[in-house]
Amino acid sequence: MAVQSVEQRLSYYRELEKRKATILKTIEAQGQLTDELAAKVMNCWDATALEDIYMPFKPKRRTRAQVAREHGLEPLAKIIMAQNSRDIVSKAEKFANGDTVTTPQDAISGAQDIIAEWISENTAVRNSVRRIFRHEAVLRSHFVKGKEIEGRNYENYYEYSRPLRHVQSHQLLAIRRGEKEGFLKVEISINDDKAIDNIARIVVKGSGEASTLVEEALTDSYKRLILPSIESEFASISKEKADDEAIGTFTANVRQLLFAPPLGHKRVLAIDPGQRTGCKVVCLDEQGNLLHNDVIYPTAPHYDTDGARKKLLSLTEAYKIRAIALGNGTASRETEQFLKRIRWNRDIDVFVVSENGASIYSASKIARDEFPDKDVTVRGAVSIGRRLIDPLAELVKIDPKSIGVGQYQHDVDQTKLRQALEFTVESCVNSVGVNVNTASPELLTYVSGLGPVLAQNIVNYRAENGDFRSRSEILNVPKMGTKTFTMSAGFLRIPGADNPLDNSAVHPERYDLVNRMAQDCGCSVEELIKDSGKREQVDLKRYVTQDVGMPTLTDIMRELEKPGRDPRSTVEVVEFDDNVRTIKDLHEGMELNGIVTNVAQFGAFVDIGVHENGLVHISQLSNRRVNNPHEVVKTGQKVRVKVLGVDLERKRISLTMKL
Repeated sequence: MAVQSVEQRLSYYRELEKRKATILKTIEAQGQLTDELAAKVMNCWDATALEDIYMPFKPKRRTRAQVAREHGLEPLAKIIMAQNSRDIVSKAEKFANGDTVTTPQDAISGAQDIIAEWISENTAVRNSVRRIFRHEAVLRSHFVKGKEIEGRNYENYYEYSRPLRHVQSHQLLAIRRGEKEGFLKVEISINDDKAIDNIARIVVKGSGEASTLVEEALTDSYKRLILPSIESEFASISKEKADDEAIGTFTANVRQLLFAPPLGHKRVLAIDPGQRTGCKVVCLDEQGNLLHNDVIYPTAPHYDTDGARKKLLSLTEAYKIRAIALGNGTASRETEQFLKRIRWNRDIDVFVVSENGASIYSASKIARDEFPDKDVTVRGAVSIGRRLIDPLAELVKIDPKSIGVGQYQHDVDQTKLRQALEFTVESCVNSVGVNVNTASPELLTYVSGLGPVLAQNIVNYRAENGDFRSRSEILNVPKMGTKTFTMSAGFLRIPGADNPLDNSAVHPERYDLVNRMAQDCGCSVEELIKDSGKREQVDLKRYVTQDVGMPTLTDIMRELEKPGRDPRSTVEVVEFDDNVRTIKDLHEGMELNGIVTNVAQFGAFVDIGVHENGLVHISQLSNRRVNNPHEVVKTGQKVRVKVLGVDLERKRISLTMKL
């Protein structure tokens, strides 16, 4: 996360540098660039402050002030703004030419338009208004008349008023969505009189005739130019902040989902449950390759439980199945109950697996290329089974926005979201490591340094030459340069390689260092890995150099303890209450097992074995105060909950974890 923050900040400053270059070029073309102004621009490191500096020089459309300048009224505006002249009307008479400016009052009005623009471009003035917005702005929303029924999803915001700085990101995103869909009218407001008084203290001098005209101009400037501009600015700032928080929550959920415990390389029978069209069944080998596909009909309307039972028993024996992956879609609970009644000939656990995104994968080009002769239902069942074997390896094939976590992901900045998700997926893949002899092109794509072309080249090379026997052999892959190899090698694993370090996170650049440690201990690298006593003999301080620090050495020793270790935990079977199958079976006070399916800023959604997920509000997550739900729960976590309430009409379930 720290690396991502640095990368984002670096990108911000690079964009700022580009903006500075554009601004300097524009001002220079106007012939108004001075050394002092150039220095001011170059020393500015805040985007808002930079735009304030640029504002007086920014090309404008033909404004009222511009028209007044064309009429020669800028000298009069300077006289009024100085606020040390009397009898302004007589001075204005000199600017009344009887043509474009017919009367002295017309001249004064035009000069005030120029003054209003000057005031709106004054940095001190704008900052004074910003301060009020920052501390006192109120966000208000109300419904659009005639759309009360159609927009019921937003009824919480029909008459909404709250200080902007206290509005939660999910609330702001919901309000902005309601506004975009035409159900809500939204405004951000402040105390106008206070803002005008603050501006007056900055620009008004004394109490003469000229000062009165400046006061009139500043009021016009505030209402016509400053207020709309700053309101838009804070609307944008608040939206950006809400986006960042929502993206942070979304990426945290995706990270937890990708880090879901894997079953490991075991043979799996996967079932995509259904009713009328039956349950699609596939048998997969340890690597997730499809061995067999079939259909059973144990649920309504067929109820062929005997036929389904015999077929499953036959398949589990024939393909030496070790576990069953059951999708959590339609008829999942009925199918689960049927599976529990079967007396298996071996120990077989049944795991309920999320189907979110399986249909996206099954219709994708990736799935079509992999199973060109199978329909989408078979491909979907394969995806369910593979998610149990290795969730990370399978979920990287699906757009993260389609895997069923997060909120308002379609309302946030899509470029930011894409970048954050790509970084998150890459981070997860690299944390776990990738078996270069079994990984799909999609999984290899996320390895640091590799892209789609190299990932496919690795798979093609593997198909033509057999499994890789060492990391150094990866250099033979077409287009694999030394630099790319250096970036990616530490994340690529080769189980069973002659060199045990090839199946670890130790980078090839540090092999010589590990060899030296082993030699100093009078043993081989393999013995150093297996013998904790040998590792305890290693004095890390002896190996500190200018290129290798103590943190690196500590990481190497930790890796030697468990080379190629998987940081993910072990998968668990979660058993739902057999008496609860639909929302109608729930009643207040029931305690149930559940699985966290999604974490939002206001709480967590939990699957308790019925079609609808229940909500544990943030206030019900713990007996202590919780600021961020991720402090308490994570996606995929097994939890125990109690039912607080059931709204059958709206199909909403309220839960608590305060047991």
